[in-house]
Amino acid sequence: MEKNVDVAIIMGSDSDLPIMKDAAKFLDDMGISYEMTILSVHRCPDAASDYAKSLKERKIKVIIAGAGGAAHLPGVFAAQVPCPVIGVPILSKSLGGQDSLYSIVQMPSGIPVATVAINGAKNAGILAATMLGISNEEIYNKICDFKESLKDAVLKKNEKLQKIGYEEYLKERKE
Repeated sequence: MEKNVDVAIIMGSDSDLPIMKDAAKFLDDMGISYEMTILSVHRCPDAASDYAKSLKERKIKVIIAGAGGAAHLPGVFAAQVPCPVIGVPILSKSLGGQDSLYSIVQMPSGIPVATVAINGAKNAGILAATMLGISNEEIYNKICDFKESLKDAVLKKNEKLQKIGYEEYLKERKE
């Protein structure tokens, strides 16, 4: 693992990677350093605990933790590392991700975990960057630019809708 990174992206299984890559991609786009790892707090608890201790020693600034099912991973890291933890509930086959969501948001007092939508890894990346932007003007400005681009995209879509009407707009979207 790298010594000087700002964000740790952790997932409980490699099956979470297709979702968690969205957090990494956003951080890449923002130029924010991160490391990514797969650790299960259920299948390899000692390794997960050792990794949590290393994050604390290295003063990682934000953790993004994705987990499905019982989804204990974000809470276990929040209990061991004194930095913000953002939980990403991963869609599960049996309960549609609600089990993951409830496991992450129902943390006991004193162990907060910020939580994004089911499969919302991109929003976790955005939230991590926003947290880092509090004390980093360069990241802050990049987040401002990103949000401005969101506004511009919506206004451009509205302009097109007004110009061509909803039927033509929908036809173009299907193509």
